[in-house]
Parts: sequence; C-alpha cells; structure tokens
Amino acid sequence: MRQELPLLIWLVIVWGALWQDFSPGNLLFGALLAVAVARLFYLPPVELSGRFNALRAVPFAVVFLGRVVAASCQVFYLAVAQGPKVTNAVVAVPLRSHSDLMVTATGHVISLIPGSLVVEVDRSTSTLYIHGLNVRNGEDVLKLRKEVRDTEAGLIRIMGTKEELAALKQEVGA
Repeated sequence: MRQELPLLIWLVIVWGALWQDFSPGNLLFGALLAVAVARLFYLPPVELSGRFNALRAVPFAVVFLGRVVAASCQVFYLAVAQGPKVTNAVVAVPLRSHSDLMVTATGHVISLIPGSLVVEVDRSTSTLYIHGLNVRNGEDVLKLRKEVRDTEAGLIRIMGTKEELAALKQEVGA
C-alpha cells in the first residue's frame, strides 16, 4: 500500500482536475475509482530509490535544454539542406540499469530530443532501440550510444539507487 499511495493520490488529483471539482464528495468518489483502477488493472510496482539529488538535476536540465535547442537547429538544417537524403539508423543501446524507472526515464529524455526516438525497449536486457537521425557510419552509431548512456548516467546521479550510483562511479573511475 505504501508504494501504491502516490499513484492513488495522483489519480485522485487527476480526477478532480478533469472534472474541475475538488469538492470532498467528488474527491472521495475519485479515490474509490482510483482504488478500483489500481486493483483491476495491475501494473508492476515501480521501485523508487528514495533519493533525489537537486544539485545534479539543475545542471542536467540545463544541458538537456541545450541539447533540445541544438538538436532542433540540426533537424531544421537537415530538413532544409538535405531533405529526404538524410541517412537514419536504428541503434541498440544496452543500459547499465535494469530498473524500470531508469529505463523509462532514459527513454523519455532521449525521445524528447529532436532527431532521436525510442522505437523499442527490451525490458529483459534493458536495451533501448533508438531511431537516430543523420546516422551515417559507425562513428555516428558510437556517438549516439554515448549520448544515450551519458543521459542514463545523469539520471542515475539524480535519482538512481545507491548500488547504481556506486557501479557508475566504479565504471567511470576504471
């Protein structure tokens, strides 16, 4: 119940927002519906690490916004200058973390950057399959993999488990 409580609260808030009515009766009905939805439509539990590093989150957000702007300009240039001649590829990127939260967060961050999109997730191996724009050769494939793994590393530093953080520090230190 402790892990389901944030989901239930969120569902009640969404219910109130959808109806634009936060009266006690409406919220109580929303809570009953939230419990029913949580019981009828089983979702695997999302294990939260219990840590969030705001000092790492702010620079990550700034870098992310910079990458969005730079990628937007690159996509614009490619669309205008090269048009349909742009070479694309789907690249498999194995991630460090096997946490559903980390895999999902990494996939979402990557998909928000123009020119890249997660087309498949292999949950058993924590592998993202990324459609990359303007991937012409092996060097571009390595660059795309590095960007995805750097994004994952940033997210691990922000909200990964202590074990993931220790493994990342050991990998970087090696």
